[in-house]
Amino acid sequence: QVQLVESGGGLVQAGGSLRLSCVDSGRTFTTDPMGWFRQAPGKEREFVSSVSWTGASTFYADSVKGRFTISRDNAKNTVYLQMNDLKPEDTAVYFCTADVEGSWMRSTDWRYWGQGTQVTVSS
Repeated sequence: QVQLVESGGGLVQAGGSLRLSCVDSGRTFTTDPMGWFRQAPGKEREFVSSVSWTGASTFYADSVKGRFTISRDNAKNTVYLQMNDLKPEDTAVYFCTADVEGSWMRSTDWRYWGQGTQVTVSS
């Protein structure tokens, strides 16, 4: 059974950094693509970044390119999101996701979701 557990969120000042982690604790091994989405209050869930099983292919929303880096450690069933130069507009609940069929940038095409971790960036 897939169980995605996020950690690493918190409160940070603008310009600061955070590193999110997501462990797929329900399986011993997975070849699924994994990704991150975020949802701010009153807004739709939006794509942030995704990574292929091998890590060779990564994708980013234009709003985070050059600031965020996605990576994964398959030995630990873990995906990371390093977030640098954070801005107040990055404030949102960040969700980890796995197993996509269709568009990697469309939330409805991803199958498994974590509960989310709050990221708050103060100005």
